[in-house]
Amino acid sequence: MTSQSPDRRVAITLAGMRFHVRVGILPHERELAQPLEIDLTVRLAPGDSAVLDYRTLYALVAAALADEPLDYLETIGSDISAAVLELHGVAAVRVAVRKPHVALGGPLSFAEVVVERGA
Repeated sequence: MTSQSPDRRVAITLAGMRFHVRVGILPHERELAQPLEIDLTVRLAPGDSAVLDYRTLYALVAAALADEPLDYLETIGSDISAAVLELHGVAAVRVAVRKPHVALGGPLSFAEVVVERGA
Protein backbone atom coordinates (compact mmCIF):
# COMPACT_ATOMS: atom_id res chain seq x y z
CA MET A 1 0.00 0.00 0.00
CA THR A 2 1.41 3.41 -0.94
CA SER A 3 0.73 6.74 0.74
CA GLN A 4 -1.64 7.56 -2.16
CA SER A 5 -3.77 4.42 -1.64
CA PRO A 6 -7.53 4.95 -1.21
CA ASP A 7 -7.27 2.60 1.79
CA ARG A 8 -4.90 4.99 3.57
CA ARG A 9 -6.25 6.00 6.96
CA VAL A 10 -4.41 8.57 9.02
CA ALA A 11 -5.27 9.90 12.46
CA ILE A 12 -3.27 12.63 14.16
CA THR A 13 -3.59 13.08 17.93
CA LEU A 14 -2.37 15.86 20.17
CA ALA A 15 -2.99 14.56 23.69
CA GLY A 16 -2.91 16.36 27.00
CA MET A 17 -2.56 19.93 25.78
CA ARG A 18 -2.73 22.09 28.91
CA PHE A 19 -3.91 25.66 29.20
CA HIS A 20 -4.61 27.95 32.15
CA VAL A 21 -7.83 29.86 31.45
CA ARG A 22 -10.90 31.39 33.02
CA VAL A 23 -13.62 28.87 32.20
CA GLY A 24 -17.08 28.28 33.66
CA ILE A 25 -20.24 30.16 34.50
CA LEU A 26 -19.85 30.57 38.26
CA PRO A 27 -18.56 33.94 39.54
CA HIS A 28 -15.25 32.55 40.83
CA GLU A 29 -14.67 30.70 37.52
CA ARG A 30 -15.08 33.99 35.64
CA GLU A 31 -12.37 35.61 37.80
CA LEU A 32 -9.75 32.93 38.49
CA ALA A 33 -7.91 30.94 35.84
CA GLN A 34 -7.83 27.17 36.17
CA PRO A 35 -6.28 24.30 34.23
CA LEU A 36 -8.02 23.00 31.14
CA GLU A 37 -6.83 19.95 29.19
CA ILE A 38 -7.58 19.22 25.55
CA ASP A 39 -7.12 16.06 23.48
CA LEU A 40 -7.52 16.49 19.74
CA THR A 41 -7.74 13.67 17.22
CA VAL A 42 -7.99 14.52 13.54
CA ARG A 43 -8.80 11.93 10.88
CA LEU A 44 -7.72 12.66 7.35
CA ALA A 45 -9.97 11.79 4.41
CA PRO A 46 -9.20 8.29 3.06
CA GLY A 47 -6.95 8.52 0.02
CA ASP A 48 -6.15 12.19 0.63
CA SER A 49 -2.43 12.88 0.65
CA ALA A 50 -2.81 15.99 2.82
CA VAL A 51 -0.32 16.51 5.63
CA LEU A 52 -1.22 18.63 8.65
CA ASP A 53 1.34 20.60 10.58
CA TYR A 54 0.96 19.91 14.32
CA ARG A 55 1.68 23.58 14.98
CA THR A 56 -1.42 24.53 12.98
CA LEU A 57 -3.59 22.21 15.05
CA TYR A 58 -2.13 23.47 18.32
CA ALA A 59 -2.61 27.10 17.20
CA LEU A 60 -6.29 26.46 16.39
CA VAL A 61 -6.84 25.07 19.88
CA ALA A 62 -4.99 27.96 21.53
CA ALA A 63 -6.97 30.49 19.47
CA ALA A 64 -10.27 28.94 20.57
CA LEU A 65 -9.23 29.50 24.19
CA ALA A 66 -7.92 33.04 23.77
CA ASP A 67 -11.21 34.91 24.16
CA GLU A 68 -11.68 34.54 27.93
CA PRO A 69 -13.67 34.10 30.01
CA LEU A 70 -15.05 30.95 28.41
CA ASP A 71 -18.45 29.53 29.29
CA TYR A 72 -19.07 25.85 28.61
CA LEU A 73 -16.80 22.93 27.76
CA GLU A 74 -19.30 21.92 25.06
CA THR A 75 -18.86 25.29 23.34
CA ILE A 76 -15.08 25.02 23.47
CA GLY A 77 -15.18 21.55 21.91
CA SER A 78 -17.61 22.68 19.21
CA ASP A 79 -15.53 25.75 18.34
CA ILE A 80 -12.33 23.72 18.06
CA SER A 81 -13.97 20.98 15.97
CA ALA A 82 -15.50 23.53 13.57
CA ALA A 83 -12.13 25.23 13.03
CA VAL A 84 -10.32 21.93 12.43
CA LEU A 85 -12.95 20.67 9.97
CA GLU A 86 -12.21 23.70 7.78
CA LEU A 87 -8.66 22.46 7.16
CA HIS A 88 -7.92 20.77 3.83
CA GLY A 89 -8.03 16.99 3.97
CA VAL A 90 -9.79 16.67 7.35
CA ALA A 91 -12.64 14.14 7.35
CA ALA A 92 -13.41 13.94 11.07
CA VAL A 93 -12.38 15.38 14.40
CA ARG A 94 -12.69 14.36 18.04
CA VAL A 95 -12.11 16.92 20.79
CA ALA A 96 -12.03 16.01 24.48
CA VAL A 97 -12.11 18.98 26.86
CA ARG A 98 -11.25 18.22 30.50
CA LYS A 99 -11.60 20.42 33.54
CA PRO A 100 -9.59 18.82 36.38
CA HIS A 101 -10.75 21.08 39.22
CA VAL A 102 -14.52 20.78 39.46
CA ALA A 103 -16.11 21.14 42.89
CA LEU A 104 -19.05 18.74 43.04
CA GLY A 105 -19.00 17.81 46.71
CA GLY A 106 -17.00 14.60 46.40
CA PRO A 107 -13.92 13.00 44.89
CA LEU A 108 -13.63 13.61 41.15
CA SER A 109 -10.63 13.39 38.81
CA PHE A 110 -12.14 15.66 36.15
CA ALA A 111 -15.21 16.61 34.17
CA GLU A 112 -14.90 15.90 30.45
CA VAL A 113 -16.92 16.76 27.36
CA VAL A 114 -16.21 14.99 24.06
CA VAL A 115 -17.30 16.48 20.74
CA GLU A 116 -17.04 14.35 17.57
CA ARG A 117 -17.82 15.60 14.07
CA GLY A 118 -17.35 14.39 10.53
CA ALA A 119 -17.31 11.02 8.83
